[in-house]
Amino acid sequence: ELDLSLLQGEFDCVILGTGLIECTLSGVLSKEGLRVLVLDKNEYYGGGCASLSLSQLYQQFKGATDNGELVKQFGGPQGKDLEQRRWLNQWNIDLIPKFIMGSGLLVRILIHTGVTKYLEFQKAAGSYVFKAGKIHKVPSSASEALASSLMGFFEKRRCAKLLQFIEKYDPEKPQTHEGLNCAKLPFKAVCDKFGVDENTRSFLGHAVALYSDDGYLDKPAIEVIERVVLYRNSFFNLQGGSPYLYPRHGLSELPQGFARQGAVYGATTMLRAPYKEVVYTDGVATGIKLKVNESEDFEVKCKYILGDPSYFPDKVQEVGKVLRVVCILDQAIPNTNNAHSAQIIIPQKESGRSHDIYVICLSSMHCVAPEGKYLAIISMELDETEAKADPLKLFNGVIKLLGQVRETIVMPASTLYAPKSDGKDDNCFISESYSGASHFQDAARNILNLYQRITGKELELTNGEPQEQE
Repeated sequence: ELDLSLLQGEFDCVILGTGLIECTLSGVLSKEGLRVLVLDKNEYYGGGCASLSLSQLYQQFKGATDNGELVKQFGGPQGKDLEQRRWLNQWNIDLIPKFIMGSGLLVRILIHTGVTKYLEFQKAAGSYVFKAGKIHKVPSSASEALASSLMGFFEKRRCAKLLQFIEKYDPEKPQTHEGLNCAKLPFKAVCDKFGVDENTRSFLGHAVALYSDDGYLDKPAIEVIERVVLYRNSFFNLQGGSPYLYPRHGLSELPQGFARQGAVYGATTMLRAPYKEVVYTDGVATGIKLKVNESEDFEVKCKYILGDPSYFPDKVQEVGKVLRVVCILDQAIPNTNNAHSAQIIIPQKESGRSHDIYVICLSSMHCVAPEGKYLAIISMELDETEAKADPLKLFNGVIKLLGQVRETIVMPASTLYAPKSDGKDDNCFISESYSGASHFQDAARNILNLYQRITGKELELTNGEPQEQE
């Protein structure tokens, strides 16, 4: 039953949705003393970036299935209902699979807000790229490039020299520029200067700078350099293996961590909220309506509203589509050194698709599957032709790389949305959909941008080191 006593008076901000972006801003704004109300129509945290149990995943994408049948199908314990339920609850399957860059913006936000005390992290064991029919480990430094099987001997030397240039490059120190104006020159001009071939350019742009198409070649070189440096810093910050972190028990732990912080500072959060609509006065949002019963609504007043695109269908525009497929395995992905977790990138030139294909592999080490089970979640941004194609045909070659697959679950392609305006005229500040990227850099930038638009000031992030726990 709706407790109206919690909703009296005016809130500074009503937040619609409990995705990572929304819950992060809930925690930040409430910590600054604002009165915040967070509502979600769903019965779970995370919105589009929730982590579902195996039962929930089947119910959402394959139809309701008897728990006993699921346990039997995937080799779980036979016998007592309690043991079976515990086994099923060990699955935490992300709707939007992503890693966290070890030195990225999201880590800085987590440390600045202190939310790390509510979370446990585990780094991914490996970072790989698919090239010429084989899976290769991604080198992250000049010395690793020299030892890599990705390139021939002379190309290794050229790549190492380019990586040495990138490692030393400082925009404020002309002596490190070697005559190259990286703020103006495209990255392909820098590659020409060092004589690296097309394969090396593809490797740096896709596997290290993590661009999903070849547009990076025409971007200002400094943008690509910054992304390569982020990868390298993340790799060494986490003491090798890979540059990626992941929260134990799934990505929905992130919004829940920020929601806990918001509660500490007085934010009110309601799941299964009977949300009805936004209330406008002269075109400006002044509150929201909740449905109390069949004949009665209750209006919550506020100064402004923040929410995900699903709450504002008339105020957003479509900007793309992403396809995701979940594969359940009984073993680690072949040719990854038996890694308990990894990312594999298949560049667009290798797959023949419009964008890179990403495979994120996780296991019981990250508390997302029972021991002996592995999740491999494949994702790719789609063009118009691919959006009409059979998903399993699009990913057929990738699925073959995974070895024996016990089950494949196709999620319908997700439409990506962006707000039509910045929200300053109507006091509706809308987040962007989570992109097809394999990390949270875009989402973290969206958090900072929304904070600036809402408050009129930049969020000053404190420096620190990620609290990795193994």
